[in-house]
Amino acid sequence: MSPLERAISICGGVTALASAIGVASSAPSMWKSRRKVPAEHCPAIERETRRRGHAVTCEELRPDVAWDVLRHQAAPLHHEAA
Repeated sequence: MSPLERAISICGGVTALASAIGVASSAPSMWKSRRKVPAEHCPAIERETRRRGHAVTCEELRPDVAWDVLRHQAAPLHHEAA
Protein backbone atom coordinates (compact mmCIF):
# COMPACT_ATOMS: atom_id res chain seq x y z
CA MET A 1 0.00 0.00 0.00
CA SER A 2 1.41 3.38 -0.99
CA PRO A 3 1.72 6.23 1.55
CA LEU A 4 -1.14 8.07 -0.17
CA GLU A 5 -3.33 4.96 -0.03
CA ARG A 6 -2.55 4.68 3.69
CA ALA A 7 -3.51 8.34 4.20
CA ILE A 8 -6.77 7.79 2.33
CA SER A 9 -7.51 4.75 4.49
CA ILE A 10 -6.63 6.55 7.74
CA CYS A 11 -8.93 9.44 6.85
CA GLY A 12 -11.83 7.19 5.83
CA GLY A 13 -11.74 7.52 2.07
CA VAL A 14 -10.81 9.82 -0.78
CA THR A 15 -13.59 12.33 -0.13
CA ALA A 16 -12.84 12.48 3.60
CA LEU A 17 -9.13 13.10 2.98
CA ALA A 18 -9.90 15.78 0.40
CA SER A 19 -12.31 17.52 2.75
CA ALA A 20 -9.90 17.33 5.67
CA ILE A 21 -7.07 19.00 3.75
CA GLY A 22 -9.20 21.43 1.76
CA VAL A 23 -8.85 20.18 -1.80
CA ALA A 24 -11.32 19.08 -4.46
CA SER A 25 -12.73 15.62 -3.83
CA SER A 26 -11.15 14.40 -7.07
CA ALA A 27 -7.61 15.53 -6.15
CA PRO A 28 -6.46 12.51 -4.10
CA SER A 29 -7.65 10.13 -6.83
CA MET A 30 -5.77 12.17 -9.42
CA TRP A 31 -2.62 12.10 -7.28
CA LYS A 32 -3.03 8.35 -6.86
CA SER A 33 -3.27 7.78 -10.60
CA ARG A 34 -0.27 10.06 -11.22
CA ARG A 35 1.63 8.38 -8.36
CA LYS A 36 2.68 11.77 -7.02
CA VAL A 37 1.23 14.04 -4.35
CA PRO A 38 2.03 17.72 -4.95
CA ALA A 39 4.59 18.69 -2.32
CA GLU A 40 2.53 21.65 -1.13
CA HIS A 41 -0.20 19.26 0.10
CA CYS A 42 2.08 16.88 1.97
CA PRO A 43 2.22 18.88 5.23
CA ALA A 44 -1.59 18.98 5.42
CA ILE A 45 -1.80 15.22 4.84
CA GLU A 46 0.85 14.63 7.50
CA ARG A 47 -0.98 16.88 10.01
CA GLU A 48 -4.35 15.25 9.34
CA THR A 49 -3.10 11.68 9.54
CA ARG A 50 -1.05 12.49 12.67
CA ARG A 51 -4.18 14.01 14.23
CA ARG A 52 -5.91 10.67 13.62
CA GLY A 53 -3.10 8.76 15.31
CA HIS A 54 -1.32 7.25 12.29
CA ALA A 55 0.96 9.83 10.68
CA VAL A 56 1.88 9.48 7.03
CA THR A 57 4.89 11.76 6.81
CA CYS A 58 5.91 14.18 4.11
CA GLU A 59 9.06 12.10 3.68
CA GLU A 60 6.95 9.03 2.89
CA LEU A 61 4.67 10.90 0.50
CA ARG A 62 7.47 12.66 -1.40
CA PRO A 63 10.91 11.17 -0.66
CA ASP A 64 12.34 13.29 -3.48
CA VAL A 65 11.80 16.56 -1.57
CA ALA A 66 14.38 17.86 0.92
CA TRP A 67 11.92 18.01 3.82
CA ASP A 68 14.68 18.38 6.42
CA VAL A 69 15.74 21.64 4.77
CA LEU A 70 12.17 22.88 4.43
CA ARG A 71 11.31 21.98 8.01
CA HIS A 72 14.40 23.81 9.24
CA GLN A 73 13.53 26.91 7.22
CA ALA A 74 9.95 26.87 8.48
CA ALA A 75 10.97 26.56 12.14
CA PRO A 76 10.24 29.70 14.12
CA LEU A 77 13.22 31.77 15.13
CA HIS A 78 13.79 32.08 18.84
CA HIS A 79 15.17 35.44 19.93
CA GLU A 80 16.67 35.95 23.33
CA ALA A 81 15.54 38.98 25.28
CA ALA A 82 18.15 41.71 25.38
